[in-house]
Amino acid sequence: MSEWLIINGNTLRASAFIGLLIVLAISEYYKPKRALTTSKWHRWGNNLGIVLINNLVLKIFVPFVAIDAALFIEQQQWGLLSLTSVNKTIMIIMSIMILDAAIYFQHKVFHHVPILWRLHRMHHSDLDIDVTTAIRFHPIEIILSMFIKVAVIIVLGLPVIAVVLFELLLNLTAMFNHSNIRLPSKVDRFIRTVLVTPDMHRIHHSIDGQETNNNFGFCLPWWDHLFGSYQAQPKLGHQQMQIGLPYFRDPKECQVQNMLTQPFRNK
Repeated sequence: MSEWLIINGNTLRASAFIGLLIVLAISEYYKPKRALTTSKWHRWGNNLGIVLINNLVLKIFVPFVAIDAALFIEQQQWGLLSLTSVNKTIMIIMSIMILDAAIYFQHKVFHHVPILWRLHRMHHSDLDIDVTTAIRFHPIEIILSMFIKVAVIIVLGLPVIAVVLFELLLNLTAMFNHSNIRLPSKVDRFIRTVLVTPDMHRIHHSIDGQETNNNFGFCLPWWDHLFGSYQAQPKLGHQQMQIGLPYFRDPKECQVQNMLTQPFRNK
């Protein structure tokens, strides 16, 4: 099973991405949480266009991605965890949690360091939030994020199977918690004990700066609870809250060429 996951990791991620995209898109159409304020097809076309650019940029500028790094480190038996004798299953669970915590802190840093926020704010400039917002990141941020992830994997020596599972889990949970689906409140409360839900993460995309700096988790909600960045509900409620930033509010800012230049333009 482990070897199969490693060999077919990229194919599995792509298949799961497309499958969940279709499921969530249908759910958003029939049971949306919020009415959209801008053209869905205009946003979708440009957000998906960013994905194609990011994949191309990674292939050109990043010599090896997270799974490649984990495979190399595992073959060389490098990293701090290679010095321990922890049970394999526990090691995999620990590694997934370590990677998720790393993503949480990276997300926080990208919000609080001005030059990094300039890159990350492109993700927040979407005027609506739905499943495609999950994949709307600036190419430079994608490169930096990959290098950070690779550094964590190399230093700690995280097992390749854990990295494959985490990459798959991160993709799927990010799409889920950015989606515009309506969940019953009881279901939402139950799910958010173990996973970040759409209602929880939507607050992070509020135009209110205080709310934007809460709920940083992408997969596990526990880090927000532990480090004081958890907010249960938006001040104005989910229907009245505004999505996006106080600036870059022209719908033309959702066009690929404008998204790419946002980090280099003033508010």
